[in-house]
Amino acid sequence: MVETLFHAYTPLLIWTGLGLLLFQFIPVNFPKLLSHFLFWIGIPLQILVLARHSEFSGAVGFTPAIAIFVLFLSTSLAWLTWQLLQQLSAHHMAKPYFLGKNSLLNALLLNFSSLKRSSQGSFILAAILGNTGFVGLAIAPSIISADNNNWAVLYSVTNNVFGTYVFGVFIASYYGHSQQKNQWWTQLKDVVTVPALWAFLIGFLTRNIALPETVELGLQAAVWVVIASALLLVGIRLRSIKKWQSFEMGLIPSLLKAIIVPMFIGLGASYCGLSGDPRLVLVLMSGTPTALSVLILAEVYELDRDLLACSIAITSVGLLLMLPVWLAWFS
Repeated sequence: MVETLFHAYTPLLIWTGLGLLLFQFIPVNFPKLLSHFLFWIGIPLQILVLARHSEFSGAVGFTPAIAIFVLFLSTSLAWLTWQLLQQLSAHHMAKPYFLGKNSLLNALLLNFSSLKRSSQGSFILAAILGNTGFVGLAIAPSIISADNNNWAVLYSVTNNVFGTYVFGVFIASYYGHSQQKNQWWTQLKDVVTVPALWAFLIGFLTRNIALPETVELGLQAAVWVVIASALLLVGIRLRSIKKWQSFEMGLIPSLLKAIIVPMFIGLGASYCGLSGDPRLVLVLMSGTPTALSVLILAEVYELDRDLLACSIAITSVGLLLMLPVWLAWFS
C-alpha cells in the first residue's frame, strides 16, 4: 500500500513542486492562458482518450446513478453548510466573539463575513468534485481485484463528464456571473458548449474505429502532458495564495469531501447489501481529493482560486489519512 501511494503521489509532488518553484519566473497571464488551454484542448483530449479505451462490460449498471447521487448529496451538504455559516456569521456580527475570542470558528466567521459571491461557488465545487481520474484510478487497482475494476472506471467517467462538465460548469457559471446577469439559458449555454462533453461523445462513438499505432501512442502521451500541466497549475496557484485565511475556509468543504460523504456512502452501501470491493470502490471514489479541474473552472469563470487551491492540498493529505480507515472498515 505504501508503494502504491508513493507511485500515485510522485507525479503530484514533482509537478506541483515545479509549479511552486517556477512561480516567480513566469508571466502574470500564464496561469490563465494555461487554464484556458486545459479547458478547451487538454481536458477534452484526455476525456476522448478515456472514452475510447475504457471497457464498461461487466460493470454494474447503476454505478453512474450512484456517482450522480453522490454529486447531489455533496452539493446539498455544501449548500446547507454555507447557509448555516451565513446564519452564524450574521449572529456573530450582532454578538462579536460569542464563541470565544480565540476560537477557530470565531476566526472562520470573521473571514466568512467578508467573502464574495464567487467564494460560495468555489466552496461548493471544492466539496463535490473529486479527482477520480488521476488519483482514484491510480489507487483502485492496488486495493481491488481486476474483476471489479469496471466499478472504478465507470464511476470515474461519470464523475468526470457529468460531474465536472455538467454540475461543475453549471455551478461555476452561476456563481461566476452576477445575480442580475444570471438567466437559466446562460447556464444551459455554458454547459452545452463545454468541449469535454463533445469530446466524450466523439470518443465513445469511435470506440470501434482503429487508429494508427503512432496516433494512439501520441494520444496516450498527450494525456500525461495534460496531467502534468494541471498539476503545474496547482503548484502555481498554491504559491500565489495571498489570503492564507482561505485554509480556514477550505477546511469545511474538505471535511465534507474527505470524511463525511465517503463515510455516508460506505454506511449506505452496507445497508443496501454491498460489501467487499464494490463497496470499497464507491467509498474511495467519493472520497478522492478535490479535483484539479476546479482550478481550471475557477480561472475560466473568475471564482475564488485561493480557496480551491487550499482544498486540493487539504483533501490530498486527507486521503492519506483516511485510506487506512476505509480499508479497515469497508474492504
